[in-house]
Formats: sequence, structure tokens, C-alpha cells
Amino acid sequence: MRKLCPNIDKDDGLETVLEVPIPEEMFTSMGSNVTLRWQNMLTWMKAQTSDKWSAPVIAGRFNELRFLLYLVGSPLIPLQVQLGHSVHRPVRDSSIQASTAKYIVQQYTAATGGQAALNSVTSMCVTGQVRISASDFHQGDMSLEVKKSAAESGGFLLWQKNPDLWCLELVVSGCKVICGSNGKLSWRHSSNQQTPISQGPPRPLRRFLQGLDPRATALLFADAMCIGEKIINGDDCFILKLETSPAIREQQSGPNYEIIHHTIWGYFSQRSGLLVQFEDSRLLRMTNKGDDTDVFWETSTESVIQDYKYVDGLNIAHSGRTRVKVFRYGEQSANHKREMEETWRIDEVDFNIWGLTMECFLPPADIDKKKQGY
Repeated sequence: MRKLCPNIDKDDGLETVLEVPIPEEMFTSMGSNVTLRWQNMLTWMKAQTSDKWSAPVIAGRFNELRFLLYLVGSPLIPLQVQLGHSVHRPVRDSSIQASTAKYIVQQYTAATGGQAALNSVTSMCVTGQVRISASDFHQGDMSLEVKKSAAESGGFLLWQKNPDLWCLELVVSGCKVICGSNGKLSWRHSSNQQTPISQGPPRPLRRFLQGLDPRATALLFADAMCIGEKIINGDDCFILKLETSPAIREQQSGPNYEIIHHTIWGYFSQRSGLLVQFEDSRLLRMTNKGDDTDVFWETSTESVIQDYKYVDGLNIAHSGRTRVKVFRYGEQSANHKREMEETWRIDEVDFNIWGLTMECFLPPADIDKKKQGY
């Protein structure tokens, strides 16, 4: 990962620290030699303004990248994780499915370092790299193929103090997305600022639950149900299922859209106790106020979690693959579907970061003015 940029204007000037480290692959694709690559990167950084993105060709490519980064690179989970609650929930008066799930979560807690190690973490900083590819939108039931040859590479920087206090910066092929949560609201916006800043209640980033934050994962599945077993990549796994309540779905819905359901599954290895696959499925209904027609968006996401390694006593996943399937259908809309894939790798993980204050998680000024006291 590249972390420093030379001072192109002054040969004897100090190097500049990049806000988001970028993978070598992304840097190599920017030119035929090192000097040209840094010049092209400087040009790209200076072009992060709305007037530079107004050209139709550039705007079209940017909208495609933003779609991928929002849906694959930075999705959120609609359930809030309450840190004040204990992972060890009482099993008295619980069903067999619920008590089994609680036992599986306790085994997962032990496999990732134990309750004491998980509770010792107050903050986290993660850098990593991603590679995202996608198929085109296709109509009907024809089979899809993700275009691996057209994959986009990039890197990300992630800060966290708790599941509702975090900030993610993600850069892929010249497009930057920033999203975060300050404990009162969550937001997401892109580098060109031409589109409205999306916002909503505080929610955890899905990437945390892909093996990065064992404590949040254990708390999330503490109220799940064990619905059976399944073999994942040759590994016998327990299946834990969690349904989003109607109250939470209503809170997450907006004036023009409604979340009909959102279901989460976790696959925990019977051999190691670790989470090896994480899935969620969401059905969204969007209403066109002009003609009162509904369009449905169904999104299914599957993450395979791999390469667990101990960092300061915690067992953290360092790589994986996420596949997303999107279906769009409705009365006045033709049926379309699309598939996307992200492979990711963690380069560095650090815990208990000194000096990480609330100011590090402030929302954009536009939100702050409109949503005071949210």
C-alpha cells in the first residue's frame, strides 16, 4: 500500500501523507513511470470538485463507481448494537433455538480472544484494499457473469470507537466515498458533492461484521435463533438467523421508500467457532409519487470470511470475498438483475488509538446545520 506522495512542486519538499493509502495495483495503472503516476494522481486529487465531474462521460463513470461503492463497499446494517449489554445472555425461558444460538455465540467469543480481550478494545484503526467488479444490468432470467477483467481497485481507511461511532474513507479508481456515524445519525456522501448527502439513524457498518469487530458481531447475534446446520467450503457450520423487527424497519424507512424485510444469517464453524460466512437480504419498496407505482429492489449479500490472525490478543479476519445480487422489479418496471463482487484484504489493524475524539466523527457541515439535535 502506498502511504506517501512525493512533493511534485518542490524536489526538496517533504513528502505528503495520503489521506487514504492506495494499493500498488491502483498506483501502477496511473502511468508508465513513477513520475507520470504521481503527476496523474496529483491531477486527480485537484479534480475532486463538482465542476470537474460535470462532463457527461466522466459523470456516467462516476455514477457507476458510486453505485458500486455504496452498495458493495460501504453498506450498513439496520440493527443497532448495544455495547452496554452482555454477550452472556440468560437461557432460562428461552427456546431450544435461542439457547443454542447463545451457546454458539459464547464459543465464538472464546475463539476470537475471550470476553476480557474483547472488552479491552476501546477504538480501532484499519487500512485495507479492495477490488470490485460487476456485471451489467440484464433483463429477465438470463445468467449473469461478473466482469473480472474490468475490476476496479482501491483502498480504505476505517476509524471506530464503537459500532455507532465510526468513519470510513474509501477510494476506488479515482472515486472517493466518505461515510460515518456520530452516535446520533449516520451519513454517506461522494467526492463530487453533486448528489444529496444520504443520512439516517446511527447504524453499524457491515464491514465491521465481516470479521473485524468480534464484540459487535457477538452482541448482534446474541438474540439470534439457531435454525440448522450447513457445510460451507467443507466446514460444518451452525446457522444463526436474525430478523429485523417492524419497529426498526419503520425507523429505517423514508417518505418515498419502505423496508419490507431485512434478514441476517451468520455461519459459525463447528470446528473453530469462528464466523466463516455472513449473509443478509433486504427487500425495499420505492414509490413514485407521480403515478403511485411501486418498484421493488431486492438485495442479497454474501460474505465469505477468511484468514483469521491474532492482533493484540484478538482473532481478526484479514481477507474475504463479498458477492451482491440485486433484483429490480415492479408493475411498470421490467425485471432486471445484476451481480457484483468485492475481494478485500486487511493490511493493518491497530487498537486503542490515542487521541481519537468525537471531533474525528463529525458529520458534514450541511447535515450538522439541518439535523441539530437529531
